[in-house]
Amino acid sequence: MRLRLLFSESFRSLTANLSTTIAATMTVLIGMFLLGLFIALGSWVVSWSDHVKRELVVKVFFVEGAREAQFNALRRRFDADPRIKSFEFISKGEALERMREQFPDLTADLPSNPLPASYEIVPNRGEDVEAIANSLRPVPAGVDKVTYGKQTADRILRVARVIEIVFLAAVIVLLVASTLLIANTIRLSIFSRRREIEVMKLVGATNWFVRGPFMLEGLLCGLAGALVAIVLLLLGKELALPAILGRIESSSDVQAIAFSLNALILIGVGLTIGAIGSGLTLRRFLNV
Repeated sequence: MRLRLLFSESFRSLTANLSTTIAATMTVLIGMFLLGLFIALGSWVVSWSDHVKRELVVKVFFVEGAREAQFNALRRRFDADPRIKSFEFISKGEALERMREQFPDLTADLPSNPLPASYEIVPNRGEDVEAIANSLRPVPAGVDKVTYGKQTADRILRVARVIEIVFLAAVIVLLVASTLLIANTIRLSIFSRRREIEVMKLVGATNWFVRGPFMLEGLLCGLAGALVAIVLLLLGKELALPAILGRIESSSDVQAIAFSLNALILIGVGLTIGAIGSGLTLRRFLNV
């Protein structure tokens, strides 16, 4: 009986204050659409930055005439380093074959093989390239030099860090803004019924009995706004995204967050900010 009363009061309020209901729903719709769009775009950019960081490698070049024992000594050292994900030994012949594939014109008339043998080391994290390179200094016996493209690596890591910070900050700002907007919108509905709330409090109604219909009202507005936002995002995904991706060269491991997970996040956030917005706004009217 109490649950039926709760729903009936909420629906009565929603239909009686239709303009306020539409305004609250549109507020959530805009906030959730922007949030969903930014989550998709931001997660794709973060995935791209992770892909770029995975391409950072440390290269260890050997001197001419380096011995097998020196190769094996470094191999054992790499096996014992937890920061190293994988490493590959590249012989002089393999290095020349790679160079011929990439620059056939430059290598067409080479009288001999000028390229050294080397190791290519892939770190577990892109941030570890400098530490791994520094751990090989001073260079071990048989090693000519150790490189990791310091300027390029620093630039990539700096850009990736900025992307992650901006993504997190933007999501927080959108969540706060959406909560405040729906709170201000629902405040209009509550303000128009403040006399009713005062009467209910004076006759002994508990705070939760008064708060319930308004919080349910906020939940329904939040759910409706989130669902419409999901529909719009789905249309954009099916219609606009293929045209955009067709113009962008991207690796197969660079992907945005799954749409189903994004949709669940938006529904959860929409319900949460609807309830919180209503609950926070109603507090000042319960002190009768």
